[in-house]
Amino acid sequence: MSRLAWRAAGLALAAMELASCGAIRSGAVKSVATMLSETGTTVSSHDDPELVADALPFALLLNESILASVPRHEGLLTATCSQYTQYAVGFIQADAEAAQFDDYPRSQSLSGRALKLALRGRGYCWRALEIRFPGVPARLAADPAASVPQAKRAHVPLLYWSAASLGSAVSAGGLDHPELLIHWPVIRALAERALALDEAWGNGALHELLITVESQGEALGGSEARARAHFARAVEIQKGRSPGPYLSLALGIAKGKNDRAEFEALLRQALAIDPDASPETRLATLLAQQRARLLLAHLDDLFLEPDAGPRPAALSVPLDPSSARLAYALLEAAGSHKARRADGPRERK
Repeated sequence: MSRLAWRAAGLALAAMELASCGAIRSGAVKSVATMLSETGTTVSSHDDPELVADALPFALLLNESILASVPRHEGLLTATCSQYTQYAVGFIQADAEAAQFDDYPRSQSLSGRALKLALRGRGYCWRALEIRFPGVPARLAADPAASVPQAKRAHVPLLYWSAASLGSAVSAGGLDHPELLIHWPVIRALAERALALDEAWGNGALHELLITVESQGEALGGSEARARAHFARAVEIQKGRSPGPYLSLALGIAKGKNDRAEFEALLRQALAIDPDASPETRLATLLAQQRARLLLAHLDDLFLEPDAGPRPAALSVPLDPSSARLAYALLEAAGSHKARRADGPRERK
């Protein structure tokens, strides 16, 4: 946790204590909320994913305790949304995907928890959208493409995390929650509006997110050509120093086409990147590379030969790639916008 975050945490605890006595002014709580909503690179540049995973629940509960006093603080609502999304997809759902290789029931349980956390995060972004653009959450369901024309460049973080949190819920729910699958047009509308306002935001995070959107297939408006164009632009913006686009394209396009050669080549490109080449996104790089190693270790499970025997029961449901590719885009965005382990993760409590 950064020095700023520690200072904010101390102030928050003092604020809560005073509030219980009825002696705190709302201005002091708003100051705490503003400090908590500010971002930095201390966490995103960390080299210990376990430490970050263990610390995130405290940050989430702290944010929620402050929001109880300032429920319309747009910055803290957006920050809380982003943190829930990152925790759900970058850690809990990542554990679920790893577990499905040898413990499918546990994998399902973790996926259910990831879905619950992602939906909670989405709720905070939807509250922020309603504050900033009254009526927009309801209009998104009716006409996604025409719902946020009034958004400006300053609103890009809110648009991004709104799209990403909803996308995380859709991915975590998978085919077990078809009621969520109809929301891909909403995710696309929010991401594309943000892209039109600031296409390089978050060190290419919007392009990474749109690789995922475009990988959903033609029936959901996807396009391989557009996915590859977003991949190329993300790599260009990041100067090839992030593994995120490589995993996104591998899991979105190569896996979908059952192209084992391209899938493996993209993962090896992701592993060739030096985590210290971009210190501010070191955490995202380490997590992505851990995932790449896991996927490479299970190539034979992910790509069965035509004459192969039955898949083991624990692997009867293939890896859902959209959650994994979202994870790296989300963590990348958190680190670059100042906001597991390879051999089997420990379950989060």
